[in-house]
Amino acid sequence: MKIIAFEIEPWEKDAFANLGEEHTLVLLESKLTAANAKDYADADVISTFIFSNLDENVLEQFDHLKLIATRSTGFDHIAVDYCNDEGITVCNVPDYGDHTVAEHVFGLLLAISHNIVEAANRTRRGDFSLSGLRGFDLQGKTLGVIGTGSIGQCVIKIAKGFGMHVIGYDVRPDEKLAEALGFVYMSMEDTLSRSDILTLHVPANEKTYHLISDKEFEQMKDGMILINTARGSIVHIQALARALADGKVAAAGLDVLPDEPTIREEYELLHSFFREKHDLETLLAGHILLRLRNVIITPHNAFYTQEAIGRIIDTTVLNIKAFAAGEAINIVNKPK
Repeated sequence: MKIIAFEIEPWEKDAFANLGEEHTLVLLESKLTAANAKDYADADVISTFIFSNLDENVLEQFDHLKLIATRSTGFDHIAVDYCNDEGITVCNVPDYGDHTVAEHVFGLLLAISHNIVEAANRTRRGDFSLSGLRGFDLQGKTLGVIGTGSIGQCVIKIAKGFGMHVIGYDVRPDEKLAEALGFVYMSMEDTLSRSDILTLHVPANEKTYHLISDKEFEQMKDGMILINTARGSIVHIQALARALADGKVAAAGLDVLPDEPTIREEYELLHSFFREKHDLETLLAGHILLRLRNVIITPHNAFYTQEAIGRIIDTTVLNIKAFAAGEAINIVNKPK
């Protein structure tokens, strides 16, 4: 098979090298796009990270694609319905960063609760004043966890270590899990209304699109804290901007934004394609949030530790080898 992997950093190449012993292997640092897809149309297998948009316009340019091995847990960047119709198998990496992302949640939360970013910036300027830096304890606060899957469970365990009260919502509540970890399941409405801090751990899909919007913000406590390390589409970004402006949300820690690849390359907004394809109000709201002092935004790097990246690569290589052997694993779609 011809295997082409995109978005490969130089240090990752050795981990993929043994695939070249039995297959034709091409490793590229560039993203896969609609503009360059035709150059790789002879691939049997492609592997990308989340910044390559594998929509139908991209995938239809491949002549005999058999497998997409995404180096992520989420697969909302892939046109799964198209893959189903065309008989293309999609495999993911189901577990690689549970603890990693959960730790990042508390990195964001502690940065907010202790005003760490502002404090560090001040001291770099030689300003050691405490004015405006008063924070708050996590101990005794109520943490609401939306989505109690593997990452949510890690967040709950860490929260208990801080002495926090934890409540949770999940479409499939597991009461034995709640008893074991020491938290209580509640309805979505009660979780929103009782949480001092809310953290999101659900996948991006049609049901979770804008899961948190104006209606949900209205149900929350005044001055609550929002943490989102899941997907940008889960939170209605304009609604968050409004909630921050009126004080409903005191602060937010975000590792994801809607249309974040486009925000990274804002100069491309000058091109008509991007004006047509992307909601400029959403992009503008994202830029506004980037400049608010009570919002901490990281560049979708919650997963990005040496250990987690190693697990991603190892599982991806295993996925490709298993598929080549006729024993595909970690399949997330239903190819015909």
